Amino acid sequence: MKKDSLALIRPPCPADGPAWRGLWEAYNRFYRANVTSAATDATWARILAPGGDVAGLVAETASFAVAGFAHFVLHPSTWSTAPACYLEDLFVAPAARGGDIASALIEAVAEAARARGASRFYWHTQEFNGAARSLYDTLASRTSFIVYQKEL
Repeated sequence: MKKDSLALIRPPCPADGPAWRGLWEAYNRFYRANVTSAATDATWARILAPGGDVAGLVAETASFAVAGFAHFVLHPSTWSTAPACYLEDLFVAPAARGGDIASALIEAVAEAARARGASRFYWHTQEFNGAARSLYDTLASRTSFIVYQKEL
């Protein structure tokens, strides 16, 4: 069966909610994350809020199916007077992988970051996510930073 091709990267709309939730649940399963329904609802509302603190994009296929998403945050930086852009979440449905959806989402976030005056665009992934890392290695430079996390 031929994969459905990418048609459009666009901001999400309320009608995308059911498709987004299905992808969001799959994303959280992949990363072994336990995200509450309250956090899910709040995330979706923040993504839809114009000028909100979290922005999102969805990838729509030629058959009008939402097959992926990217969520990003612009934040102040102590290293620059311009904001930095953090790509917090990126996910493509397993059936839609192997094409250009993930790279198109990343490039669309980069363009949104440029348009908002960001001086830096960065993200991280799990070490075990070899498939994503092999793509990321073609799109960006890996840094020497190691992420630490302390539970609060």
